[in-house]
Amino acid sequence: MVEEELKYEVDDTYVLPDLSAVAPAGGRVRALPPATLVARYLDTVDLRLARAGASLRHREGDELPWTVKLPTGTPGVRHEISRPGPVGQPPPELVELVTALHRGAPLAPVTVVRTIRHAHEVCDRAGAVLAEVVDDRVTVGDDAGAATGAFRELEVELKAGDRELLDRIGGVLVEAGARGGSFTPKHVRALGSAAQAEPDLVAPGELTTDPSAGEVVTEVVRKEVRRLLTHDPLVRLRASAGGGDTAVHQMRVASRRLRSDLRTFTPLVRRSWSRPLRAELRWLAGVLGAARDAEVLRDRLRRTAAADPLSSLDQGAVGRLDDALAERQRQALAAIDEALRSPRYLALVDALVLAARAPRLTRRASEPAARTLPALVARPWKRLTGPDGVDGLDPLAPDDRWHGVRKEAKQARYAVNAVLPAVSGGARRLSRALARVQDVLGEHQDAAVAAETWLALAADRPDDHELAVTAGRLAERERETVHRMRARFPAAWHRATRRRRTRWLP
Repeated sequence: MVEEELKYEVDDTYVLPDLSAVAPAGGRVRALPPATLVARYLDTVDLRLARAGASLRHREGDELPWTVKLPTGTPGVRHEISRPGPVGQPPPELVELVTALHRGAPLAPVTVVRTIRHAHEVCDRAGAVLAEVVDDRVTVGDDAGAATGAFRELEVELKAGDRELLDRIGGVLVEAGARGGSFTPKHVRALGSAAQAEPDLVAPGELTTDPSAGEVVTEVVRKEVRRLLTHDPLVRLRASAGGGDTAVHQMRVASRRLRSDLRTFTPLVRRSWSRPLRAELRWLAGVLGAARDAEVLRDRLRRTAAADPLSSLDQGAVGRLDDALAERQRQALAAIDEALRSPRYLALVDALVLAARAPRLTRRASEPAARTLPALVARPWKRLTGPDGVDGLDPLAPDDRWHGVRKEAKQARYAVNAVLPAVSGGARRLSRALARVQDVLGEHQDAAVAAETWLALAADRPDDHELAVTAGRLAERERETVHRMRARFPAAWHRATRRRRTRWLP
């Protein structure tokens, strides 16, 4: 669930204005009875969750009293996940969702927030709640009942309405004297300045006009570490639910890209630091890859089976192939779930947070980026263009040989992308051209793997003749794609190697 809301500060003399004007035609504003909410927040002793914009709380009276809220990168918009459970015993699933934040440090009660809430629902003609406006009088204290502070605030939470309605309600509140419109959670206000300090995970920033090579490396590391750890809780949710793969894909890409970038920047980072980190990123990418590959194959099965409406395939056989892939995906998601709960992964998360804070750089990293980085990109580029790359690629070479070129192309593109902020415009043009090369080689590899998979799945059921026929026809369609991609490759490669795209390379 995604929660979207705005908050406004008001004092004790503030009078909530008439909200009927913001209701749509035929709608109304419905006042709810006052409610008292008691929320107990858990965090580490140094408030790692609060500083990261997240929370884990138990709120009395809720049907699902335990809730984790996670930032999305947009102020006022958070992921909200709730589960049942008694006070004092946070569900393990929710504790695991914030693993990337607490990193194994114990969680304990840090504050109690007692709220007297007066809520108003903005409804449409049919009675559906579009937004909720709440007037909260908040007392901050501890479990013993001792009050340590108090404040009043207004919240406008979007329900079935749109952003325009949220802003319109906010305008009415501000016109009546409310202040702000920014977003600071109650528990963060309750915990004070310590909860508003910088998070442990350092965010990417803006590079200077003429950055050093080390500054570029630092920003690259921070960007990919942030992407990886931001998707950690979303991957856990997907793995436990057995659902979609978007978060898995993003986390895998971040793992592979960071590993590739550390390889590109080898002369700029200390090997004793980067080598173990690259090894662990390789392990993580491998764990994530099985689930991602199964999802890609399932999607490809549907598309390939429907590719020729005039030559339909046995849908029962297609369904049996999909069932086999679904089981493969289920097992892969279970493996992800197990890996993310392991001490090995916890140690990796700690290492990534430290890496984003201060990558271990060599003396050469202090040199200007514009002078140093092109030579580093030239290395993977030369591997791609050399005899073991495209120069020695036979159009009739085995699929594995083409796959090897695909991996070199990906490494080269990752390297180019890593230095984009500090080099000439030719690098951006080369990146776009390599993306097209990757698209061709990626489709080639996907088709080749799919053809082998269909035949292998059919071989596992030798008595299923309909399955064997269907798998064979699917494999033929995939091999046609392989031949088509090989025919397209020379033109895509020619565009990538034009002088205006590569002249910045030494």
